[in-house]
Amino acid sequence: QLQLVESGGGLVQAGGSLRLSCAASGRSLSTYVTGWFRQAPGKEREFVAVISQSGGNTRYADSVTGRFTMSRDNAKNTLYLQMNGLKPEDTAVYYCAASALPFYSGNWSPRAFAYWGQGTQVTVSS
Repeated sequence: QLQLVESGGGLVQAGGSLRLSCAASGRSLSTYVTGWFRQAPGKEREFVAVISQSGGNTRYADSVTGRFTMSRDNAKNTLYLQMNGLKPEDTAVYYCAASALPFYSGNWSPRAFAYWGQGTQVTVSS
């Protein structure tokens, strides 16, 4: 069973940066499309970024394009989300997730991701 554990969240001022990590265990991440999602209080979980199995392809939500960068290190079985230029509206619990669907499916719905971490809180103050 694939298990995911996020870390790196915290409190940061607007304009600051954070780097989230997601460590996998139980199975190799290299065969999974992986993504980051976030959920703010009272809102639905939303897509943030996704990366292909090799790391060669990424997609981002419009709201984070140009500010966030997702990467992966399959040798370390770890995902990353570098977040720059943070805004108060980025405040949420951030989750990493893994999907067995192929990257070309273009399905970034949370329902497409079978494995989830427990989440890490990111709070951006104004």
